[in-house]
Parts: sequence; structure tokens; C-alpha cells
Amino acid sequence: MSHEYEYYNPGPEPDRNNFYTDPTPEQEPPRKKGRKKLSKAAAVVGFAVLFGVVGGVTFQATNAVTGKIFGTSAKESSSKVDTAQLTKSDQPDSGSSGTADVTQIAQNSMPFVVSIQNMSVKQVQDFFGGIREQTEQSAGSGIIVGQNDNELLIVTNNHVVEGSTTLTVTFVDEKSVEASIKGTDPTKDIAVVAVPMKNIGSDTKEQIKVATLGDSEKLQVGEDVVAIGNALGYGQSVTNGIVSAKDRDLQMEGFDCKLIQTNAAINPGNSGGALLNSKGEVVGINTVKVNDSAVEGMGYAIPISDVTSIIQNLMNKETRTQVPEAQRGYIGIEGFDLDEQSAEQFGMPTGIYISKVQKNGGAEKAGITQGCIITGIEGVGVSNMEDLQAQLSYYKIGEKVKLTVQFPSDKGSYEEKEVEVTLTQMLG
Repeated sequence: MSHEYEYYNPGPEPDRNNFYTDPTPEQEPPRKKGRKKLSKAAAVVGFAVLFGVVGGVTFQATNAVTGKIFGTSAKESSSKVDTAQLTKSDQPDSGSSGTADVTQIAQNSMPFVVSIQNMSVKQVQDFFGGIREQTEQSAGSGIIVGQNDNELLIVTNNHVVEGSTTLTVTFVDEKSVEASIKGTDPTKDIAVVAVPMKNIGSDTKEQIKVATLGDSEKLQVGEDVVAIGNALGYGQSVTNGIVSAKDRDLQMEGFDCKLIQTNAAINPGNSGGALLNSKGEVVGINTVKVNDSAVEGMGYAIPISDVTSIIQNLMNKETRTQVPEAQRGYIGIEGFDLDEQSAEQFGMPTGIYISKVQKNGGAEKAGITQGCIITGIEGVGVSNMEDLQAQLSYYKIGEKVKLTVQFPSDKGSYEEKEVEVTLTQMLG
């Protein structure tokens, strides 16, 4: 049995050392997939990322939209704030309220669910053993969660946007605009992307709205839920079911979050889409399904209450673009990944173990020493060198970053400190 993140990558057979896998339905063209080892042999499960094919994306537009924040005409402007805030339910109880009216929930919710297309370039091994670059195209879903003075903000899964060179968001009215990554947290598989408000047409602003977040802690097993996302890349589709279980742990390396289990169909293309309660409030972010011929109806979502503070933090980060490689800053360390199995065996935190601190590098000047373990950067958790390098790709030489570092202390324990490091050029 394998668990899979649901996403599609049309293209040839991928590098099998990468992180994600995805199923290839017979009626669809081949999708590219990558894999990454899981932390424990007993949990050797592939996660199919909820992506859909890019191209031919169609969204069902709806005019019966309530609670729009973007105005009812081209002349009206939305309420703007300096700091983006999540919209939470003001109802006293976000738990079950009887049988869900799926038709009404779909009509009210489709305006805040979007499709996200990701163009990325990855290195793959060719037939002769050489390494070449290959462009990948994949797609997933996202949820509109707010705006600031200049941007519309959308939450999705980190695996939907990772490695992107170009991101495109398609709204309910089928209009598409380019987007930028505002921030990611790989340990929770969460990302926030931003779309410039000036690039969104007035007609689109009339169609879309911001989601209302519910309280996933009040969900009950057996409660009705509805899942909306870009299934198979065909556009928005709706499925419904119940909460099958709560607090599921799927033992995925680098991922630290308990999940909601549901029998609502979570299909390829749904990653980053909304799991809704019977009131139409977002209670989860669809992310994982079980992919096995002997298993049916086991999908998973990240509980929204567990990641609300992370989303809020990412929403208010500075929107950055990747820095050209020649201008990128470096911490000045060498290290290796400490996965959960190794960390448990040696009594260490998971993260990046520093095996060498380079002379005159930023880490040395900041007091970081060999044996320290990096677990975060700029308030975002990182569990491996790949995640750390991905975060650093947005910072230039000379810029400062705050690292969360575990310093070894007496008797094998560790003390967590926030350390500011000035990035340097790559040292020989």
C-alpha cells in the first residue's frame, strides 16, 4: 500500500530519486513524477501530489457569489490593509451542523478555489548516464485566503510550487495571471503565493472571493465534508464524504503534521484545494491519498487550525524572486540531513547537521560551530539541505537571514537559538 500526493506532471519517466510520485490514469498522457525516500522502512509509501495536467484547464464560473471583497463593479476597490489577515468564522461553533448542502457549498466555495500551474526545470539522468535539464509542467489547486495593499494571497501545498520557474494562477472565470511564491514551509507542506492585484481584471474581481476558515479541531469523525480542487487538471470539481479519522500520521520524511482522513475523493490535481465542513468553511488543505489497488476512499488533508499561524506568517513575508546563481548568498557550512530515523537513533533533532564550518564564512562569524543542527530559516522549518538551499535561493550576497539553530549542550541535549547570519559568496 502506498500513500500518494496527488499531482500530474505530463512528460517522460522521471528521475526516481526525487520526492513525489503520481498515478498515471490510462486515459491521461504520461505524467512526470519524482520520488524521495521516506523516513522508515515500515512506511515506504509513495505520495502522489494532487496535481492536474496543465493545459485545457476549465473552471466553472458562478455568479451567485456572496461575501465578495473585491467590489461589485469595476469602479469599486477592495478594502486594503497593511497586514494581511486570515478570515476566520465568527460563528460560535464550526463543528457539524447536519447534512451538508453540497450544491450550495460548491456554489459559494468555487470562487475562492484556484488552479495553479507550475513550470520547473529539473536535472534528470539520461539513458547514457549523463545529467541533463528537463522542463516539467504540473498543476495543483489553491485557496484564496486574503490580500494586502498590492497582492491577492493564495495558500497551497509546498509540493505544488516547489522548484518553480513560472507559476500561473487560473481563477473561477478561467482568467489566468502569473504569480510569485511569497513563502513556504516544507515541514508542513504549506506555501503562500501572491498575485499582483493590478494584474487581476475587474470582471475577475467580481467573480472571486476570500475563503472563511473554520476550526478543524471541532471536526468530528463521521461529519460531512466536501472537497474542491482541480482534479485531473480539468478544472474545478466537487466530491463529498465524511471525516473518517483525525490525527493520522503518515510518517513522511521532512513532513511534520497530523492529518484529517476522509473518504471524499481526493484525486490527482486536488493538492492545495479546500476541504470544507457543512457550513462551507475551510477546515483542511487537501494533500494526500492512498494509492493501492486494495484500498479505496482514503484521502488526507492538513488540518487548517494546525497551520493557521504559519499561513499568517507566510502571508506577511516580503515577496521575493529567485536570485541569479552568481549573486546568491551562502551560509558557509557543509552538512548532511538528519532524518527522523537517524535523529531518533542518535538522540538528535531532525534537520541539517553541520559537519564543517567554513573559515571566514557567515556561519563562523555568527558563532555557529560544527555539531550544530539547523532546523529553520526566517521562521520557516527546514528538515534537509534541499529545503535550506531552496529558501536561500531568494537571498543575495550580503543580505542577512535568521537561522533557527540547535546548539549541543551538556549531556547530549540541545539548546535552540535564533542566529543572524550575513550571507557571503560561495567559499572554496
